Formats: sequence, C-alpha cells, structure tokens
Amino acid sequence: QVQLVESGGGLVQPGGSLRLSCAASGSAFAAYVMGWFRQAPGKQRELVAAITSGGTTSYADSVKGRFTISRANAKNTVYLQMNSLKPEDTAVYYCNVGAPTIAIMADFGSWGQGIQVTVSS
Repeated sequence: QVQLVESGGGLVQPGGSLRLSCAASGSAFAAYVMGWFRQAPGKQRELVAAITSGGTTSYADSVKGRFTISRANAKNTVYLQMNSLKPEDTAVYYCNVGAPTIAIMADFGSWGQGIQVTVSS
C-alpha cells in the first residue's frame, strides 16, 4: 500500500520561503510522475507543479519563477521549494505520485494527506 508523508508546511510572512517534502513508501516511483496540487478555501484543487521520470517539469502560471520542483528517486521523495510567497499561495498542499503522465495525475496518482501553508503577516 502506498503511503505519502508530507512535511515542511507552516506559517510564513509574505516574501518568505518554505520547502515542502513528500516521502513515498510502498512502491518505487522512479518511473512515474510526482507533483503537488493545492486547494484554497472555496476553490478547486489545482496542479501547482509536476516532474516526470525524465525530469521534465511543469508549473502553474501563478508560481512560475517562484517555485521549483525536484525529486530524489533514490529516496522516493519529491520536493517543492517555494520562494517569494504571497498570501494567495495560502492553501492545503497535496502530494501526488504514481501517475504515468502529468495529464492524468489527479485521476491515477496516489494522494498525500495534505499540509497547510499559510502566508500572512
């Protein structure tokens, strides 16, 4: 059974940085997409960033230039470095791993439990 453990969330001031981590166990994910979604109150869940097995990355327009996704296959871990954070980045962030392509992550990937990120002064 796949288990995903997220860490690194919390409260940060606007302009600050956080680094999210998601460690996966129960299977090997080197051949699959890993990524992050987020859901703010009253809004739909949206894809924030994803990285394929070959290292190709994809970002939401709202985070391009501020967020960086990376992965460590030997550790079955995906990271999200978030810089220049804005209040509108406030949301619950969910790790997603195991889909073969980015396009079908939401339907076929496994989900973490979610971690809160709050950007506020």
